[in-house]
Amino acid sequence: MPFARLAAATTPTCHIGLGLAAVGRPGYINLGRDHDLPPDRSVEALRERTHELLDAAYAQGVRYIDAARSYGRSEEFLADWLAARPALDDVVVGSKWGYTYTAGWSTDAEHHEVKDHGLATYERQRAETDTLLGDRLDLYQIHSVTPDSPALTDSKLHARLAEAAAEGVTVGFSTSGPVQADAIRAALAVTVDGEPLFRTVQSTYNALETSAGAALAEAHDAGLTVIVKEGMANGRLAGPHAPEPLQAVARETGLSCDAVALALVLRRPWAGVVLSGAATVAQLASNLHAPAVDLDEDQVARLAALVEEPGAYWARRGQLPWH
Repeated sequence: MPFARLAAATTPTCHIGLGLAAVGRPGYINLGRDHDLPPDRSVEALRERTHELLDAAYAQGVRYIDAARSYGRSEEFLADWLAARPALDDVVVGSKWGYTYTAGWSTDAEHHEVKDHGLATYERQRAETDTLLGDRLDLYQIHSVTPDSPALTDSKLHARLAEAAAEGVTVGFSTSGPVQADAIRAALAVTVDGEPLFRTVQSTYNALETSAGAALAEAHDAGLTVIVKEGMANGRLAGPHAPEPLQAVARETGLSCDAVALALVLRRPWAGVVLSGAATVAQLASNLHAPAVDLDEDQVARLAALVEEPGAYWARRGQLPWH
């Protein structure tokens, strides 16, 4: 693991990170946002909510925070929080470039974000991130790499990313879509001067979508830190939305569906950091019970039956409304 602050940690919740996708902007695709966020979704209201979550996460042992240029003002909110707490030098900060936020702080914009993995976008967004996070940035990831992404073949971009790595920023990538495994394996083959370029990979993996598992294990074996996103399947594995087999296992364990869903991911030996996408402090507290969930083999087998075909999973995800 490139982040010694995480590798050396012993707090059970330390390897659960907090992702800011759900609170850095007023609109997102997670289920239940009408109840999770206040009616006032002004910049200041979501700044306050983000800071509440960050305070609660840090107090309970969370040390990895995940943002992105396209998560509205997530980097700004995080930067404000860090600036007010300069003594917190054990927080590991990751962000992503490659999508531009275009919703204008609206929940009903025609397009909420625009993807571009070109060198010019990297240069612009890296400058924007540096302005906000400066030397607090530990990890910079290409956002949602797919097998056809030009970021996998652009040697000039690779050279600039290698320069960032030489300056101390860990370089990684995230993936999305039904062929995540292909994207991961293609990225593992990217080298600069004979050395692998990427040190981390962030992919979707949950009880419904497990298709990237083998490739993530390969990435782990190659020395990359694996960060798991969307462990709650954008809310499909939480509370009233959870399928009955998950609800049954939750009842048996005496814990919540979300804790069980995240515990299933934490069982994977390659999972370095598993992200919570909590939008409320109560959700975060519930997520952080995941390390305490002790699943037996029968329960794991019953949950394995929930797996969906990747194309169907991603088609349904693509139909989730921004709200």
